[in-house]
Amino acid sequence: MGTLRFTLRTDKIGKSLKCPLELIYQISGQRKKVFIDSKLNAINWDAESQTAIYITPIKAKKIFPQPYKNLDAVILMDSEVEEVNNSISKVKSDINDIEKRFELDKVPYTAQMVIDRFKNNKSEKTQKEEHRDLLFDFMDKYIKDHELTREKGSLGVYRSIKNHLHAYQAETKHKVRFETIDYAFFQRFQNFLIGRTKTNNNGEVSPLLNNTTIAKALSTLKTFLGYARRHGIKVNDSYKDFSIKREKLEVIALNEDEFTALLNIDLSQNKKLDKVRDIFCFSCASGLRVSDLEQLKREHIKNDEINLIVKKTKTELTIPLNKISYSILNKYKDQNKPLPLISSQKLNEYIKDLCELAKINDPIEIVRFRGPKRETIIYPKYKLIHIHTGRKTFVTLSLERGMSAEQVMAITGHTDYKSFKRYVDVSKKLAKVVMVKAWGEVSNLKAV
Repeated sequence: MGTLRFTLRTDKIGKSLKCPLELIYQISGQRKKVFIDSKLNAINWDAESQTAIYITPIKAKKIFPQPYKNLDAVILMDSEVEEVNNSISKVKSDINDIEKRFELDKVPYTAQMVIDRFKNNKSEKTQKEEHRDLLFDFMDKYIKDHELTREKGSLGVYRSIKNHLHAYQAETKHKVRFETIDYAFFQRFQNFLIGRTKTNNNGEVSPLLNNTTIAKALSTLKTFLGYARRHGIKVNDSYKDFSIKREKLEVIALNEDEFTALLNIDLSQNKKLDKVRDIFCFSCASGLRVSDLEQLKREHIKNDEINLIVKKTKTELTIPLNKISYSILNKYKDQNKPLPLISSQKLNEYIKDLCELAKINDPIEIVRFRGPKRETIIYPKYKLIHIHTGRKTFVTLSLERGMSAEQVMAITGHTDYKSFKRYVDVSKKLAKVVMVKAWGEVSNLKAV
């Protein structure tokens, strides 16, 4: 059996700043090289472990030798790192199969013979799969067709499910096609996702996905199959019978006291956090998503209302201003933009600092399941707060202040009551507020 080693050819860096990965195969003193179908940046390659590694954008900017403007496009995402490592594993498996075939046939082999067979198999496979990869080709088409109508982040889950399907196909050796994705496939694929693992830099192995992420992946696959069926592709309809178990997620939102604490905290000596508070509290008082905060212009604000086309859903929304949202806009009336926005990454970081300063630190238990295993972590609340918490805070506080679910949904743009209902369930004060609104305060009632 020969030895395999992978090396990143940094001497062949391309315009994309990524380098090709080369396989070095050696046996009996003979050594041959061949490029594999993976390219990555040097900071994403760990030569010692022979694997691609994930580097956060913040860390990458600190260690990258040159200040490239498009660094975020150069470094690999989690899913891309996973794809490269799957490709490496597949190459190892293919070489091992070639060696075993020679040995079973009792044919003495050289390094050149192994690499030639590897190249031929790769070429034959490419030719055969040109007409057999309809599912993956159609998935690429789906992503491309929706690039202009969907948020970039929302399409990421489709790229992720594609990577998971490729990994499943490589590990099980079962070709994934539209006609083979039935009820039984969903069961096998779910078990495969539960069993996926990742290894950190210390060699510790842990599950790659939790049950919530797995449920999202399976739901996305169902949505994609329905889309394919509507476009005339023959799909095995038995997949519809597979039931996806979804876990109830925690709703992290500020309560009335916490929101008041944020509004009243003295930030006269901290202009940065003062602006961050205004952005976050505006979201809490309007229910706007960060994507709509970013697109907000003065032309959208007329007659004490915000009127805009929601970036995510492409629907028109009208949001009445209240005393809090109005006062924040009025504070920046002399500036070009209604709000002093900064990047989402910095905003989320500073919001945590702001909430910690406001002593929003009640312990919050986060429970997740990986297969049957229950994992619990307790965080101080400020660590779980980010810009999207503002929208959730608007919903919960509006309900607690007596607005009906229908009224709140009309302002936030929610159209599915099933997804909205979790806010109604989590608002413990809601029943009392509704009772008082309908029947009056207890102090005003006379005992019979």
